[in-house]
Amino acid sequence: MKKLDTPQELDAWRESCKNELDHDRLRLRVCDGTGCRALGSQHVLTALRQAVNGNNVEIMTTGCPGFCEQGPLVTVDPQQIAYQQVTTKHVHKIISDTLGKGEVISELLYVDPSNGQPVTTESELPYYKSQMRRVTDLNGQIDPHQIEHYIAHKGYMALSKALYDMSPDGIIEEVIRSQLRGRGGAGFPTGVKWKFCRQSPGDEKYVICNADEGNPGAFTDRSLLEANPHRIIEGMIIGARGIGATEGFIYIRSEYPLAIENLNIALNQAREHGLLGKNILGSGFDFNIQLRLGAGAFVCGEETALMASIEGKPGEPRPRPPFPAQEGLWGKPSNINNVKSWASIPSIIANGAEWFAGVGTEKSKGTAMFSMVGKINNPGVVEVPIGISLRELIFDAGGGIPDGKSFKAVQFGGPLGGCIPAQYLDTPIDYESLTDLGATMGSGGLVVADESTCMVDLARYFMNFTQEESCGQCIPCRWGTKVMLDILTRICNGQGEKGDIETLEQLANTVKTASLCGLGQAAPNPVLSSLRHFRDEYEAHVYDKRCPSKVCWK
Repeated sequence: MKKLDTPQELDAWRESCKNELDHDRLRLRVCDGTGCRALGSQHVLTALRQAVNGNNVEIMTTGCPGFCEQGPLVTVDPQQIAYQQVTTKHVHKIISDTLGKGEVISELLYVDPSNGQPVTTESELPYYKSQMRRVTDLNGQIDPHQIEHYIAHKGYMALSKALYDMSPDGIIEEVIRSQLRGRGGAGFPTGVKWKFCRQSPGDEKYVICNADEGNPGAFTDRSLLEANPHRIIEGMIIGARGIGATEGFIYIRSEYPLAIENLNIALNQAREHGLLGKNILGSGFDFNIQLRLGAGAFVCGEETALMASIEGKPGEPRPRPPFPAQEGLWGKPSNINNVKSWASIPSIIANGAEWFAGVGTEKSKGTAMFSMVGKINNPGVVEVPIGISLRELIFDAGGGIPDGKSFKAVQFGGPLGGCIPAQYLDTPIDYESLTDLGATMGSGGLVVADESTCMVDLARYFMNFTQEESCGQCIPCRWGTKVMLDILTRICNGQGEKGDIETLEQLANTVKTASLCGLGQAAPNPVLSSLRHFRDEYEAHVYDKRCPSKVCWK
């Protein structure tokens, strides 16, 4: 395929790709994301390829569709028969019974726990029916290694529109009107952030994708990067056009090898077809993207530490101002957004700001992605409208709590978020409501706790994580988190003393106020929120020498 020089050539190629992607063809879609690989999907793939060798059956590998607990996932098209927990021993039966005779294998179907009935088709699975998949709509539907699949599904159509039908200021205004807020956790208006960077003086500017997803239990960014890397690339090119940047970076942790592999393939394909690099689509706009691998330091998720790492310096935050939009990477104006933020851009440009803002709450528009882990029946990645209640998220999409136990709380927003107890299950999920409860949207990580979870022990777990990940640059975070962890450890070991709870609370507020960067400022959140909602558990540990959940000791 030659380089594309005009939007018309892109449109013609799209029609060709659509014709080649025969939706009526007999096809086996196999999830080959990290979650399914961990459960054996590579062995299933090998066995399937050997079994259908010479037959008119296509084997398509896809990225993660989100239903991680039920993997490996195999879907039979065009009927969309959804098989769960497939192993190599099932391969012969899939070939002989389903492909050969058209019979459904009941033992491989998902059973709806609400009624005990098996679910045959992918579209009828309760897990997906309760979602609104706008950013993740192609996850599990296309091969991330095939740019033709993305093109066939209107890929890079928004880029063509942004290059030829919109001015740079028009792009930014469209994003502002959409009211998209940063999906990395802070929730700052994305378009306003872009406008600051565009208005900063200087001919050399950078755009950066923050893919340093380090929260325990969070894997939304990874699922997007593995399943549909072209969506993030397209969003970054559009953002660069609006801001006036000519170079971009994707900063991703080296612990994500499959995401890195798929990104490299996608970047090379985009360059080969004239969608990235010099004179993109013949528009005269030049923009390129480089990958930068991080060493796994949690603090490098903070934007100034991330930029320092790209520059080859220690990943340590710096004071602000100046803000990155003024002086960022190598002292040049820079704009940093999360993976999910960049992935939202193509659909905003293609469908319009009103379409995007038609979902959500008054101040929080669009959909949000969450990765749910812990004491929940359906761990995995979901995409739901902002404003959905915690109850709907946990009991509809998440399938509720296993083993008949009751829901106790959810740690919302990862180790820098806060816990929300059962009495707030009907709270709408948006930035303001979560903040009022002492939690944050964060990067979309949820850890669900049931009645057997000790909230003091859970707070200790997260404090241990943030203390280890502190860069140590500022004293409040370096020493404050250590002393907090020491107190929590003593309490969990039955050695708590009178005054420990008050000291812990006072120290948490000091660390929150005095720390240099977002890590230290948010590190006390799990402690403060659990003290707010579960103070009685702390008091039982300290004064009664008793763990109510019988986790720390009997």
